[in-house]
Amino acid sequence: MKKILPVGYEDIREIADRNLYYVDKSLMIRELLERGGKVNLFTRPRRFGKTLNLSMIRRFFELERNEEGIKTDNSYIFQDLGIARCQEICRDHQQKYPVIVLTMKSSRQPDFQMARDSLIDEIAKEYRRHAYVLNSPGLLEGEKKRFEAVLNRNAEKIEYAKSLEFLSYCLWKESGKKTIILLDEYDVPLENAYFEGFYQEMTGFMRSLLESALKTNPYLEFAVITGCLRISKESIFTGLNNLDIFSITSPDFADSFGFTEKEVREMTDYYGLEGKMPEIKEWYDGYSFGDEEIYNPWSIINYVKTAVRKYDAFPKPYWSNTSSNSIVRKLIQEADPATREEIEELLDGKAIRKPVHEDITYGDIEESKDNLWNFLFFTGYLKKIKEVYEEGNIYFWLAIPNEEIRYIYRNSVLTWFQHKASQTDIEPFIRDLEKGDCESAGAFLSHQLLETISFYDYSESYYHGFLTGLLNVSEKYRVYSNREQGLGRPDIVLKTPGIRNGRAMILELKIAGVYEEMENKCREALDQIEKQQYASTLLEEGYQDIRKYGISFYKKECLIRERKD
Repeated sequence: MKKILPVGYEDIREIADRNLYYVDKSLMIRELLERGGKVNLFTRPRRFGKTLNLSMIRRFFELERNEEGIKTDNSYIFQDLGIARCQEICRDHQQKYPVIVLTMKSSRQPDFQMARDSLIDEIAKEYRRHAYVLNSPGLLEGEKKRFEAVLNRNAEKIEYAKSLEFLSYCLWKESGKKTIILLDEYDVPLENAYFEGFYQEMTGFMRSLLESALKTNPYLEFAVITGCLRISKESIFTGLNNLDIFSITSPDFADSFGFTEKEVREMTDYYGLEGKMPEIKEWYDGYSFGDEEIYNPWSIINYVKTAVRKYDAFPKPYWSNTSSNSIVRKLIQEADPATREEIEELLDGKAIRKPVHEDITYGDIEESKDNLWNFLFFTGYLKKIKEVYEEGNIYFWLAIPNEEIRYIYRNSVLTWFQHKASQTDIEPFIRDLEKGDCESAGAFLSHQLLETISFYDYSESYYHGFLTGLLNVSEKYRVYSNREQGLGRPDIVLKTPGIRNGRAMILELKIAGVYEEMENKCREALDQIEKQQYASTLLEEGYQDIRKYGISFYKKECLIRERKD
């Protein structure tokens, strides 16, 4: 039996050498050749197999050599994969080309200089991998010096800007073959630069690097670029007319990234986990690439690996630990009332209608909320339910894909609310309770509810968490939640630290089914305080000033009533 694919293996050769389970995506190679695109951009969410697919493309096409020029045979990797049945393709293309591979993941740095240096370091590594070209008699001495300057990281700015084009030239001089260029996570430098505040500088560097390599490069056979977002041509691909873009809305290559249901079922059958499919579907399914139903591969691999060891292991939000989720946090932090309502609808399992456009830049985030919804869709935080054409525009009905992504939204909402509560001045509400001003206290909570995002369908636990979250920032009172008092457990008890001249308050919460029921629910709460003798424990402790409040909620409305003895 093959071992399950461990986390962190992104090279198909290492997977083959270690006899690890591999979901065969090799027919993507045939589709690439049949389409014949010069520059192919694939956009998919993070952790959906982009890096692994690039390694597959590299190991198939590359006439690989070490620094001394000794050839490496990688044909064994593909002998049991689908592409091996395409004998003509294997004969004409397998291990026939020089290949340049550049990953841009390491550019997540706090400033432009460090981000640029990280990219330069990756370029230098790739030059070192191809250092055998220095032995080529076809290179002039000046060209060798330029090569060594990039390799040793002491080249001029213009030489780094044209470094990929120059490397492809050197490989052509050495081998007589045009070069395949593979760029992984090309948009990471731009995303990082946007959130760190040096977007324009990074855009300029990336434009120079990619234009020379992809636009005016006579030594390019073809290129494959992967990323999370489709960045507009005007941003870094200015004038690039040979760019074929395959996003999650494209019918082509729909099953090349992520796992299809058939592939997931084959994996679960292989490891004796057939009974786990309903749980897997609920948590990790829900994506739609083209017309293909797709599962999150990162989460599936982690879940199956865990379930093999412990069959009844509960599903976890594996994907949430791999992504910054900064876009979700930005949406929530800057949400206006209309956006907060839409987030609540999504968390309630409903869909929202939004215009969709793919040709965007990170700088577009600030222009409108619609752009932010687009980012969430293309980065995997929303899925398409249906597509409609209205008034000359394309609209998608968007929803949360699965329970794993719902967890990310909920966690982001909770984090945002905790931060918001810590900055809320709760003292006016406390003073209203101390004075018995129920109208003002109720208005305060109603206003705070309007500013929050609910994802518990307005259950009692939602209101309880909402109110305790606000009260916990009070410096005057200690907050006790569901502690034994009298004959039961009151929802919330507030007590001053000092008993002499101190004060205590009992808050009992109720949920109304309709607005007109709120008054009765307040009385019901007050009756419960008396029946359960919640005040008796406080009296035994020595508190004399004890206030009792029944609080009822209906959606974002709050009503407070006091029992006066």
